[in-house]
Amino acid sequence: MESIRAENLGIAYEKTTIIEALHMQIPQGKITALIGPNGSGKSTVLKALGRILRPQNGSVYLNGKDIRSLSTQAVARKMAILPQCPLAPSGLTVSELVAYGRFPHQQGFGSHSPEDRRIIAWSLAVTGLAAFAGRFVDTLSGGQRQRVWIAMALAQQTELILLDEPTTYLDLSHQLEILELLGDLNKSQGCTIVMVLHDLNLAARFADYMIAIRSGAVICHGVPAAVMVPAMLRDVFQIDAQVINEARTGRPVCITYDLVKSL
Repeated sequence: MESIRAENLGIAYEKTTIIEALHMQIPQGKITALIGPNGSGKSTVLKALGRILRPQNGSVYLNGKDIRSLSTQAVARKMAILPQCPLAPSGLTVSELVAYGRFPHQQGFGSHSPEDRRIIAWSLAVTGLAAFAGRFVDTLSGGQRQRVWIAMALAQQTELILLDEPTTYLDLSHQLEILELLGDLNKSQGCTIVMVLHDLNLAARFADYMIAIRSGAVICHGVPAAVMVPAMLRDVFQIDAQVINEARTGRPVCITYDLVKSL
């Protein structure tokens, strides 16, 4: 099973330091949520883990190897990464976009093998998109399009999936639909999922592990019951919050909050 960690990570945009001396270990086979206020560095960390950003200092290790020492194709065979609000080229059908996930496993520019076609069909089926295979992606709803991108990631056949705010711009029901799909995939396929989420209650509900980031540093990490507490919310988000355990899920929920008053 694929494992990923960051050691002494430092990232800057031009002369502005975003991340400095960050250490992070992602639990294998679990769903991890990266949380934090706007501008805290969550997406930057995710991009560094996915080798989209090159760190100034430190390293990201994939299965014990510095990710920079691996070829792009080798990384794509081990890790799928979905950016925030991905855009598909106009005129692509659902099955055509999902088929792009097979590129890391192909040699040259040949047609899809029977194994490729089997995996594409499986990816469409497990995400509930088989009936939409011939539809154009740009005719689908936001929730359906997000499912297509997840299906493409599944077609890569990786054990590690990174997602940057997969519920952005989705309504409540579609947010649950996408997160329940990811939870089902985690349980049935055993894949490690790392996602940036803004909704803290959804993060605490669906993640096995949470990492709270503020100003480019990890403030706390652990299971939701240990992270989703008033002290963390005050320290990281500057809010005075009331947190309870929700009866149906047993997970912590922030039910109300106020801004921390200046002294």
